[in-house]
Amino acid sequence: MTQTLIRFCHVLEIVGDILRIRVSAVEGARSGLARFGDIALVKNSDGRSSLAQIIGLNRDVVTLQLFAGTKGLSTEASVYFLGHPMQVVYSANILGRVFGGAGEPLDGGPDLSADPHVEIGGPTVNPMRRQLASRMIRTNVPMIDLFNCLVESQKIPIFSVAGEAYNLFLARIGIQADADIVVFGGMGLIFDDYYLFRKSFEDAGVFGRTVMFVNQASDPVVERLLVPDMALAVAERFAVEEGKRVLVLLTDMTAFADAMKEVGVSMDQVPSNRGYMGDLYSQLAKRYEKACDYKSAGSVTILSVTTMPGGDVTHPVPDNTGYITEGQFYLHDGVLDPFGSLSRLKQHVVGKMTREDHAQIMNTMIRFYSEACDARQKQAMAFELSAYDHRLLKFGDLFRVRFMDIDVSMTLEKALDLSWQTLAECFEAEELLMKQSLIDKYYPHSRQSGEGRADSGNAAE
Repeated sequence: MTQTLIRFCHVLEIVGDILRIRVSAVEGARSGLARFGDIALVKNSDGRSSLAQIIGLNRDVVTLQLFAGTKGLSTEASVYFLGHPMQVVYSANILGRVFGGAGEPLDGGPDLSADPHVEIGGPTVNPMRRQLASRMIRTNVPMIDLFNCLVESQKIPIFSVAGEAYNLFLARIGIQADADIVVFGGMGLIFDDYYLFRKSFEDAGVFGRTVMFVNQASDPVVERLLVPDMALAVAERFAVEEGKRVLVLLTDMTAFADAMKEVGVSMDQVPSNRGYMGDLYSQLAKRYEKACDYKSAGSVTILSVTTMPGGDVTHPVPDNTGYITEGQFYLHDGVLDPFGSLSRLKQHVVGKMTREDHAQIMNTMIRFYSEACDARQKQAMAFELSAYDHRLLKFGDLFRVRFMDIDVSMTLEKALDLSWQTLAECFEAEELLMKQSLIDKYYPHSRQSGEGRADSGNAAE
């Protein structure tokens, strides 16, 4: 292949994973031979070769970002411009496969180099091809399905901190989600986390509908920037060409932003807020805006993890993410916080695609939990508690155990029934302030629930 391409060998400098080369020796180099975003083949003097991406053009100097790093690279290396952007394999054969950060298979399976390839990092979809989100993706996680529905074509992150089981939680959503295909993109994962995702998908029997793109912590940082683009390019093709409902799982977008910062420093770019580049917002938006519900086709939904260093929600990465996405799930202390979590698209499905009591149960449960938190503060400050306060405290404990814990798994209908049962164990029907027609239909009027409330009141006294 390299025999038919023009060879450039005037290497100016090698800094980190960045190589700069002068191309003025060939007439026509300025007229499109080297284009921004295209890839090139870098061949070392010892015969080894690796791929690189053009990330900068300044007159006759081309800046390349090597996917495999520059370790061992000589200034006598040669560069061949391939004339097209980075591509990733797309065919039915990629289901159940694991690929690295540069698109190469990692699972020891058959070679797919002869399969069709698609370019990554293309533009977002034309707004005229989009349709309003109106279908729910069930996850069997009550704090999502009941209180903050995940809607097809939504882009939403999980805000968390280091040490939380967000990767285990993300894997469980990928297993339980009502989606045709799951595309996973892991950035900077330690081996244990990579193995966790792969084994979880295999053990649950869903690996056959899953595609994994993984950049491990020991892999080149540059490849971290390619993982979201490869995952989203494949997801887009499955949705448009095959009409599939695709769920894209990305972890961790803070690692992606840190990789951008590291590359920016190598290119002598002027940093902005806390060392991140000034285009952080647009780079994140470029990926998140790939979420779409296509007219007469499938959909792409993006659920990502964004870690907050030190739990700081004003950190540049979660701060910019919040302006792009349609809400967030706030994970801390092993629970999804009902006050910090928000789905801005839930109103499109609550009560329309779900049961008639969904909206009122959602609002009533959160109202009582808020009052339970107030009662807990009164108790901590040694104030005298009323019988109603004791019932609120019981409700708060039941709510945390039955709904907030991320290990809880149940269908939406079961979660709604359990909500009515929990309310009946703690409150009288007239205290709910709900539509009487819903109370008559769903509230458990059994003598047993009344006895439970009486017993709990006696125990509290």
